[in-house]
Amino acid sequence: MSLESRRARRIVAVAASGPLLAVLAACAGPAIPAVDTEQDKPFVLSGVSNLTEIAQLTGPDGMNDTAAAAVAGTDLGSMTNIGDRTYFFFGDTFGERDPESTGGQGGIWRSNVSAWTTDGDPSDGITFDGWIPADELGWAQALVEGEHDANDGTGEVTKIPTHGFAVGETLYISYMSVSRWGEPGAWDANYAGMAKSTDRGETWTPLEEPRWPGDSNFIQVAPVIVSDGGEDYVYFWSIPSGRFGGVALMRVPATEDAVEDPDAYTYFAGTDASGRPRWDADMDAAELVVDGTIGELSVMWSEYLERWIMTYSDGGDAYIREGITPWGPWGEPMLLVSSADYPGLYSPYMNPRYMEGGGARFYFTLSLWGPYNVFWFSADLERSS
Repeated sequence: MSLESRRARRIVAVAASGPLLAVLAACAGPAIPAVDTEQDKPFVLSGVSNLTEIAQLTGPDGMNDTAAAAVAGTDLGSMTNIGDRTYFFFGDTFGERDPESTGGQGGIWRSNVSAWTTDGDPSDGITFDGWIPADELGWAQALVEGEHDANDGTGEVTKIPTHGFAVGETLYISYMSVSRWGEPGAWDANYAGMAKSTDRGETWTPLEEPRWPGDSNFIQVAPVIVSDGGEDYVYFWSIPSGRFGGVALMRVPATEDAVEDPDAYTYFAGTDASGRPRWDADMDAAELVVDGTIGELSVMWSEYLERWIMTYSDGGDAYIREGITPWGPWGEPMLLVSSADYPGLYSPYMNPRYMEGGGARFYFTLSLWGPYNVFWFSADLERSS
């Protein structure tokens, strides 16, 4: 399907919105949300409207000159903020591709790359300031390269960044070591691990630990820095490898020492009689906070709704749902983007920096398998009175 056709078929759930909402949250760093354990609040998200495809960010038809960085095809695009910069973390990236090809294939293969931006106006797309790390030619380089072994489950095919976060001036990416790509939506992992950068993304160091087993529920993550009981933590909403598992939750104090200490992590193990969360050092004690077949997910606090929101793919469509607390209850999924309009969609990633109208409108990346590139969308949250 051509870009023009996709634009023509974009979903518009209600009549076109009015003038551009005035204040952009991108002008200031997002505040750290505080965890409220009260679970008896009502759900307030009644739906989404005004879904709009704004721009293609990467590839030959994109608004950025990604050819100069040897990026003809890539996917994912989770976002992390540090200072006035936002980093976009992309998955398997190819510098040469047949124009008619689909999915991850081509030449000049890197397992992951990153672009950065100081663009504070998401309404017309996101202009990249550069690619980091990059070589002397300006080609985007891998943050932590995969082995590129055969796709037979005996080695490592690639390392895919599932999300990033920042602790102070230190950047972290969580990544999964993929041992085999299987049927659509199914793949096997060796483990999930982390890499860090202390020079704003110029160089990256893989960490020997922490690591999570490839058959665990903590392979792909959506991290958020939160204030909990007066202390800052990194909360990780987590799913297994592939797109056929539910969401678990773990946390770690938001310090470099703790993030790099596997014994500092605790796992949500249900609630006690008073409804307060129980955190257990044993990963096997973890309980799911969302059931289902959840694909690449993103979580953030919505100031507009005063609720948590989660986006993800499931069965080829993209959904959004709200949470009263980080561990729930979580409301019913609501359709965000339909595969009937955007076949091959996945990975709807949000960033609290890219909001308008106090969060009534949010922006997100979305990958499309056909062109194997990343697009920029917006949608409005509808709040019940």
